[in-house]
Amino acid sequence: MASYNKVLLIGNLTRDPELKYTPKGTAVARLGLAVNRRWRSESGEEKEEVTFVDIDAFGRQAEVLAQYLKKGRPLFVEGRLRLDTWEDKNTRQKRSQLRVVLEGFSFLDSGGRADAPANGNAGRPNAAPAAAPPAPPPPEDAPPLDDDDVPF
Repeated sequence: MASYNKVLLIGNLTRDPELKYTPKGTAVARLGLAVNRRWRSESGEEKEEVTFVDIDAFGRQAEVLAQYLKKGRPLFVEGRLRLDTWEDKNTRQKRSQLRVVLEGFSFLDSGGRADAPANGNAGRPNAAPAAAPPAPPPPEDAPPLDDDDVPF
């Protein structure tokens, strides 16, 4: 049976990226992205819903995101869905969370900062900034990150 796992999102960061390193030295950044959906109801009333998405980035991409992005900045993200499952240490209940593993990104503004890289990736969703060659994604059979692997 065929399957396809691809996510494309545009939204604004809900917090500054959290950059940590695994014991083996791999950079891991955790991001929060707010994606808004606006529509008009049948009665003509404007409605809006916000979806909050957690994103994991690895390698050089994680370092670039942490260096140049701050809360509120817009970002285009390309990635795949991953379901993390674990047992809660206090309640012993099974927990799970659906996350996006970042595979590529584009800055959508310059952020008004002199040290921000130029956005030469507009319209090219697979491209990462020139300063950040794409990091190899973690192996498909790699266990999900937990609090013991990355100290968040």
